[in-house]
Amino acid sequence: MTPDRVLAIDLAAHIGERVSVAGWLHRRRELKSVTFLIIRDRTGLTQVVLPASATCGTGERVPDLGEETVVLVSGVVTASSQAPGGAEITEPELTPLSAPADPPPFDLYRPAMTAALPTVLDHAPVTLRHPRLRAGLLISAASVAGFRAALDARGFTEIQTPKIVGSATESGANVFAIDYFGQPAYLAQSPQFYKQAMIGVFERVYETGPVFRAEPHDTARHLAEYASLDAEFGFITDHYDVMAMLRDVLAGMVAAVRERAIWATNTLDLTLPEVPDRIPELHFADAQELIASSAAWDPRGEPDLSPADERWLGEWAAREHGSDLLFVTGYPMVKRPFYTHPDPERPEYSRSFDLLFRGMELVTGGQRLHQYGDYLAALAARGDDPARYEGYLQAFRHGMPPHGGFAIGLERWTARLTGAANIREVTMFPRDLHRLSP
Repeated sequence: MTPDRVLAIDLAAHIGERVSVAGWLHRRRELKSVTFLIIRDRTGLTQVVLPASATCGTGERVPDLGEETVVLVSGVVTASSQAPGGAEITEPELTPLSAPADPPPFDLYRPAMTAALPTVLDHAPVTLRHPRLRAGLLISAASVAGFRAALDARGFTEIQTPKIVGSATESGANVFAIDYFGQPAYLAQSPQFYKQAMIGVFERVYETGPVFRAEPHDTARHLAEYASLDAEFGFITDHYDVMAMLRDVLAGMVAAVRERAIWATNTLDLTLPEVPDRIPELHFADAQELIASSAAWDPRGEPDLSPADERWLGEWAAREHGSDLLFVTGYPMVKRPFYTHPDPERPEYSRSFDLLFRGMELVTGGQRLHQYGDYLAALAARGDDPARYEGYLQAFRHGMPPHGGFAIGLERWTARLTGAANIREVTMFPRDLHRLSP
């Protein structure tokens, strides 16, 4: 570790002292008699003032150091209203900690990104250093911290489940098949089966981890691999208990972003959503009636909502309830997995929900079946063989409580939170129909 290193965020507390700062050469501005260097570290920017003819301690001329070269600078902290944070380094001694860097694919110091998304993604190890891209990743990290904290506070246990599985979770058509020591296996579509099984062990569980969907989507909202924030808990009455838990988790996530990612939200000039004490809700059938009566198309008879339907409902929720969030409950059973609990009063509909966030589906959840006999009946009704799910079903032969849960797509959440036009803008190294590197 660099000895006695001071971070940019703390520099103003050391006025008059000689300190060391270290980071990347973010920008160099050369004037006739003076050169300004901007050094970037994980907390922000530090301005360094030095004579135009200055050389490094290793003999290199400062102009020969390209932007993104890693440097150590020792000097006196001087108050300056023109400098980032109100302080700058004067009387500096500069030492490179890396060889002079090659130039990045575009100027990382410019507030706006000047490159197209493919260029950004092709050079992600470097382009993610841009403050706007880095800000999105910091917001994502703060969201995960908030998710964990909210569930830890409510007695949940974090688990880690296998990502190589012997059978598809929901549909064999949307899985990545792999050769597992000569046996067929798949990358897991979700931790659903395992998190349900762990209800019998811990009662309340959650997981943050990757899931894989072999769906040939080529849209701004889909990825082949994404991070899923999953929760499952037992001894519920119905899916409304799950919705209430999700509401508290989302409030915790927003609070964590507000507290832990101040720099990032300021950089992106974000307005974070208010999570109401009770998120407005609408039954699926009622949602379709609303759309049919007020929009230019009629979705009635369709078993799902289209992206256009979701956008319309998002606008309706904002207009009628002043809310960025809307629960749509009671999706038709034909569009839900076999483990979904039907509504006893309207068995063609389910005890499930989607949560729309600013006009896009963000979360799917609901109550699950918990009786072994109900699983056999549900699989028989769909013409599916229970033997395919023996490892999953065995837990239900040994007593399971009424339970339910939900899953949040982290990248989609972050994209909606930041206003990103494409989910790939807030994904570290996206995997999609066309991209397998870097």
